Amino acid sequence: MSQLVTTGAQAVCTMGQAPAPINITSNQTVMTANGPVATIADSAGAANVGPFGMCMSLANPAVAAATAAALGVLTPQPCMPVPAGTWIPTSAKVIIGGKPCLTNDCKMMCAYAGSISIVSPGQFKVTEQ
Repeated sequence: MSQLVTTGAQAVCTMGQAPAPINITSNQTVMTANGPVATIADSAGAANVGPFGMCMSLANPAVAAATAAALGVLTPQPCMPVPAGTWIPTSAKVIIGGKPCLTNDCKMMCAYAGSISIVSPGQFKVTEQ
C-alpha cells in the first residue's frame, strides 16, 4: 500500500551518491501528523528536491567536462537535480488542489539520465507486537 509523502521525506537518484530531502511547497492545507502532504507538483530542482551528493552521469555537462579534463576517468561533480517533468503517479486516488498526491512509489526522471525515487516517505506506520 502506498504512503503519502510528507515533511521529512527523502529521495534518491540512480546517478547520485546520497539521499536528498523533499521540500513541500505545493500544499500547506492538507496535513498529516508530520506536516503537509506533497503533490506531484513538488518537482522543481532546487525548490523541492535537494542535491544528491555527487553526480556520476556523463549526461551532466559538469561531469562530462571534468571527465574529459581527467582524460576519460569518470570524475563525479555536485549533483543538483534537473527534473524532466513532474513525478509520475502510480495511482491518483488522493487529489489535493486538482493535483495527485505524491506517494512513496512515484518516480521522476532527471534530464541527466537518472531516475529519482522516494526512499523514505516521511511518515511511518507503527505497529504493536
